[in-house]
Amino acid sequence: MTELSSADTVFVLVHGAWHSSGQWAATQRALAGLGAASVAVDLPGHGFGAPLPSGYLLPGQPGLLTEKSPLASVTMAHCAENVVHTLRQVRRYRRVVLVSHSAGGGPASLAAERAPELVDALLYLTAFVPAGRPRFSDYLGSPENATAHGGSLAVGDPEVLGAIRINPLSTDPAYVEELRQTHYHDTPPDHFDRWRSALSTDLPLAIATTPVGVTAPRWGRIPRTFVRCAADRALPPAVQDLMIAEADRAMPGRRFAVRTLPGSHSPFAARPSDLAAALLS
Repeated sequence: MTELSSADTVFVLVHGAWHSSGQWAATQRALAGLGAASVAVDLPGHGFGAPLPSGYLLPGQPGLLTEKSPLASVTMAHCAENVVHTLRQVRRYRRVVLVSHSAGGGPASLAAERAPELVDALLYLTAFVPAGRPRFSDYLGSPENATAHGGSLAVGDPEVLGAIRINPLSTDPAYVEELRQTHYHDTPPDHFDRWRSALSTDLPLAIATTPVGVTAPRWGRIPRTFVRCAADRALPPAVQDLMIAEADRAMPGRRFAVRTLPGSHSPFAARPSDLAAALLS
């Protein structure tokens, strides 16, 4: 890819499951140091305004496994509209780059499909690409994902809760270590507890299970890049490569440019300066 003019570019950053706009802060500082503007989006049910299960912060966490999520009614369309709203706000910039991480690829893709005129480039950071298979769960259940960590992190029954719920404040050492190995295995150890405590509990079930349709005349016309994470344990490189290959077959008129970063699923935690440089190049 050619070097972008940072002064004319704004990055719209869409987080993944259980994360929020706040997890992009270090990357945004690095982008600002390189002369680039950025805006981070909070998807519904994430960020400081995210509702929590009523017993989550109480001793023993009563009801955590059974209490229906207040996010059960959140749809993929709600999430995409949040992204489109932000894209409209930043359209004054000459170049708008829509960046998504992990499960955020679904809402970002739907936003780009609905409003391709607001997006000049798409960047998927080890993120779900729906061009080959329409649901994130289709890839999570693929053989290529068999080596992924994190399968034991969900608590309760997602169909009953209406959400995929995790317990970032768990006191079980084995659970905490699985969370670290899944998302933050190369984040400085003394930072990990701060990162996990900032996570939300609930991912609306719709984000993982709702089909996202994209078409060649709309989503497919936007230049796109996939940034692979070479030591990703949440979404292994084999699954990342599968999504890239299937999207290229589905939309052969414009193929992914591919770059690779070292390290884990969460480069915004482990190496934000390297991530900012990758976004700009």
